[in-house]
Amino acid sequence: MIKLIYALLVLCGVCFAPILYAETPVEITLVDKLDEPRGFCIDTIGYKHRARPERGLHTHSCYSYEGALAVDQAFDADLIRRGTFKILGFNLCMTARTLSPGSGFALEPCDGRETQQFEHRPNGQIVQRTLSVQCVTVGEGPSREGGGGNPVHLIRDLILDPCDGSRNDRQKWRLRETAD
Repeated sequence: MIKLIYALLVLCGVCFAPILYAETPVEITLVDKLDEPRGFCIDTIGYKHRARPERGLHTHSCYSYEGALAVDQAFDADLIRRGTFKILGFNLCMTARTLSPGSGFALEPCDGRETQQFEHRPNGQIVQRTLSVQCVTVGEGPSREGGGGNPVHLIRDLILDPCDGSRNDRQKWRLRETAD
């Protein structure tokens, strides 16, 4: 009888584990496209599988126009709803380097520390949870050209900066599973 119960538990685990641990990949894309018709996504520095996650995050032309989410731009939507911004392809979390205005973002092992806690609000802002006046922000200035794409991909800095309604063009984000 115990063997039968054990077998049923194992079978249930095998059947339901994918549901319990399902990941929904999404791009985190700036609502305003600024000067990039493909839009800007939060992205690792480097190119797809050859990305250099140890160099951190910036914004980059979204790749979904190619037909799929790229490994260096796909975050787990289910974890975002719980305040963790984990990039699936590298199993690392968005981490503010400091909580000071102008700080950049690293990718580091997910451990729930204060600098990894963010909230994607209904108004589109991504705020740091302990300093809810600090927003994930696209840096000012013109875009820089990246190393590829046709037309050439564009890059902008990604920083933590004070939330300001007059900067919605650089502080409002949405999640998407495919290009639109």
